Amino acid sequence: MKEQVILVDTKDTPIGLMEKIEAHEKALLHRAFSVFIFNDKGELMLQQRAASKYHSPLLWTNTCCSHQRDGETNIAAGKRRLQEEMGFVTDLKEVFSFIYKAPFDNGLTEHEYDHVMVGHFNGKPILNKDEAENYKWMSLEDVKKDIAMQPSIYTEWFKIIFDKSYEKLKNA
Repeated sequence: MKEQVILVDTKDTPIGLMEKIEAHEKALLHRAFSVFIFNDKGELMLQQRAASKYHSPLLWTNTCCSHQRDGETNIAAGKRRLQEEMGFVTDLKEVFSFIYKAPFDNGLTEHEYDHVMVGHFNGKPILNKDEAENYKWMSLEDVKKDIAMQPSIYTEWFKIIFDKSYEKLKNA
């Protein structure tokens, strides 16, 4: 069965389900989440997307992100995907949510009601190479400077989320 996303209105009320690729082709608003993991030094774990990803391959982004399944809570979805992509689980808390739209060169568009979650972890992830090519820890200030100097090496949604949430992430 193909992965489905939860279509929502601008208040995050579910209005239906749709196959993920179709929702991205039609740029329909759907529920999503983004996880930001910090270590005890306050550094953010960035993920480099796998080369085999159908969009944004090898670009750097937040620790993990994906879509909730029907009936799944935001926190449960974040923990599931963190385990699937990065090979570990930690407690998460939702810090805010917002709507964004990011078109890609391949004709797909992310139009998401994104729930941003944070957690803490000090270990080494066990990367699922189908999802993540690499990882690194960076301070928020260094990420901000690097995005300004090399925006093309970061995913579109990460740049949007990071810009909107920089102050909130500093206090997370």
